[in-house]
Amino acid sequence: MQSLPAPIAPFSPFSLTRLVRDDVIGFTAVMAVGGTLSWLCAGHPADLPVWAPWDFSWVEFLSAALGVWWYFRGVARTASADRPPLWRQTSYVAGVAAIYAVVQTHFDYLALHEFFVNRIQHIFMHHLGPFLIALSWPGAMLYRGVPAPICRTRELVPLHWALRITQQPALSGLLFVGLIYVFLIPTVQFRVMLDPRLYAVMNWSMIGDGLLFWFLVLDPRPREDAGVSYFTRLLLPFAVMFPQIALGAYIAFSSGGMYSYYELCGRVFPTISTTADQQIGGIVAWIPGAMMSAISFLVVLNFLRIYEDSLPPEEFDDNNDSPTRIVVYASSWTGR
Repeated sequence: MQSLPAPIAPFSPFSLTRLVRDDVIGFTAVMAVGGTLSWLCAGHPADLPVWAPWDFSWVEFLSAALGVWWYFRGVARTASADRPPLWRQTSYVAGVAAIYAVVQTHFDYLALHEFFVNRIQHIFMHHLGPFLIALSWPGAMLYRGVPAPICRTRELVPLHWALRITQQPALSGLLFVGLIYVFLIPTVQFRVMLDPRLYAVMNWSMIGDGLLFWFLVLDPRPREDAGVSYFTRLLLPFAVMFPQIALGAYIAFSSGGMYSYYELCGRVFPTISTTADQQIGGIVAWIPGAMMSAISFLVVLNFLRIYEDSLPPEEFDDNNDSPTRIVVYASSWTGR
């Protein structure tokens, strides 16, 4: 996981007062929007547009809203020269929005009634959203923006050890693929989709596992700080790619009717047959997941190039003309 940023420079009384005022305004606005959505979903669900929640969840809403608020609170508390570039800020917001769009809009209703939409939902929760959040590398901004009592939970020994264990490359890759397999076992999927509590557990486990995996893979730091070599981070996406391809192909080419839940609860697109629904779902599990692995490989390769370009040039001993430091440059194999 990310290292902690440098301490924040002290604020003037005026700045501190303004920060507290902005916090109160921000939190009040978040709670007001959440309360309004909760009331509308409970009393007027049929009148809501497609971008409104189908089944409002305070946990999901606050996770997204406060996550964005605390991130930009951290940005505001950071000196201009140390703030992340605009593309990283955009990546963070896009990642949170990608997850929110499939769990707190009417898209969630579609995912409950079409298998291929459920697969798209999991691609957003497990791949795209966590990938974009990890790519933004938001740890420093969140550390500065999240209230101190919540930040201190990171120091809890059980949580610390849980993160250390789950961030081991082999276990992280196994969990990343294993959860997909487990929740696509037909009997497991049938039970989970019928139970709202298990459905929530499935969604949160997919999001959490995706974040753990992509933060490990997309760590831009060298091995000394990240604890994992660039080579391992290049290997991991390919290690998880082929099991996903195999699973998606198996689902796509199997006879229809593997997932009977959707026959029981009805489908929202009657023109799409059971077989076609399963075939499209298998393709969604097959191709986008593989594409994300390929994209992450290129991203890590670029991190390696940037790191090698940042190394100092070779230094030579004037007495014996022999190099005292050997450096391998990315320019030797990228053409730069």
